[in-house]
Amino acid sequence: MSALWIVSFRPLGKSKINDFYQNMFIDSLISVDYDITLSLTQFDEENVPNFIDNKHIKKNYKNVSKKNLPINKKYSNKIMLNNALDQFINNKYEYLIYSTADIIVPSRLFEVLSKIKLREYCAIVYPNTHITNGIIKNNFWPHFGIDLIVFKISKKKAINFREIISSYNQYDWGITENFYIAASDALNLKKINMFKDLNVIKFDNDFQAFDENRNTQENSWKENQKYLLNFLEKNNLSKLYAYGSYYYLLFKIFNLRDLNFKLFLSYIIFYPYNLYKKLLKKLLN
Repeated sequence: MSALWIVSFRPLGKSKINDFYQNMFIDSLISVDYDITLSLTQFDEENVPNFIDNKHIKKNYKNVSKKNLPINKKYSNKIMLNNALDQFINNKYEYLIYSTADIIVPSRLFEVLSKIKLREYCAIVYPNTHITNGIIKNNFWPHFGIDLIVFKISKKKAINFREIISSYNQYDWGITENFYIAASDALNLKKINMFKDLNVIKFDNDFQAFDENRNTQENSWKENQKYLLNFLEKNNLSKLYAYGSYYYLLFKIFNLRDLNFKLFLSYIIFYPYNLYKKLLKKLLN
């Protein structure tokens, strides 16, 4: 059994903080007892090939020059997925997994996955446990972000996956998890939240080292929202994936069987508490 893991790394040597997080990620991945191959698509990021070579992990490496992207774009999750699907279809993998490179991979991930008695599905872990400025947040607070997404699919389904994303584009930051959860709907996959069995530790990146801030993220998200809306329309999916924020995503991944006390708290906090705060803020403004 083997897994193809979709990921891309930030340039090495520009931020000690980000370098440390990326080292933590790859070391946690290597320590997992499973046959894992990276589907590694880079966009001219410095020092990444040497970094990966020194880690001695299996990889399908491809560099896409930034010259082949639209002006001022740095990377594309759509291109990463396209490359991964080609690799998945042409080889024998049981799982297709997407994650960011700023998490610690749970050591029991594949043990938990093996207990899911479905032929095909989409599994996630939500919420993450955030570490901000070295401080661990509690692991039930409903942060934004789904940073580990597992597809167990056949080659036939992977071919279908490649076909349906022909109407989709994505560049730089944002809307990735909205797309992946929407794609699982288009593929008719049951969604499973593994939170009660697994904990994903998520680090907050040093965005300033790459001239990124909340304003650039918001602009990027809005641009990618337009691409997602086109994908949703082409595949007859609800536009709430683009407009409903995490209120809709958490609804779509909700399953009574996945609940434990902490996940129940997350839903209680996210809906009555956060929604009340959001509405109150709009009224006061």
